[in-house]
Amino acid sequence: MLFRSIYRYFPSKHALVDAVIEQWLKPIEKGLKDIADSPDPARDKLERLTGAIFRAYRRKLEDDPELFDIFVTATLHSKGLSRRHRNRIVTELRRMVEDGMASGSFAIADSRTGVLLILDGLSRFLNPVSVSQDREATLVDLEVRMEKVSQIIFGSITSGRL
Repeated sequence: MLFRSIYRYFPSKHALVDAVIEQWLKPIEKGLKDIADSPDPARDKLERLTGAIFRAYRRKLEDDPELFDIFVTATLHSKGLSRRHRNRIVTELRRMVEDGMASGSFAIADSRTGVLLILDGLSRFLNPVSVSQDREATLVDLEVRMEKVSQIIFGSITSGRL
């Protein structure tokens, strides 16, 4: 009886799962937008945003590994939900990079280069598939690694050494 009721609202199991994941992602994405909208310097916002994504993914991996694994599968197959989530992340990163360029604190020629550098360099921490592969690593160790890699990447963007 319960399952029939659920399918009145969701046409398929996949639609139900997407709705659950979307509910989990909504506050994360709002938090990213809030960080991007803050008046802080662009580099500080980038550090906060990338850290927030990583910690949200890691928390979900630890607290609800089954749901996180479903999100990883959706990411692997580039399903609509995961693609939209990635696009929202890219949008906020681009806004911050452009903010840094406009203020003169980032010495890069175009925002696309900066965003790609961030995504490539921090993929170990921003890609759900990679986060999943680090299940056995401690959060403290991963945060130390992320901080060191972030310093190199954000330093390159700041100095223009790309």
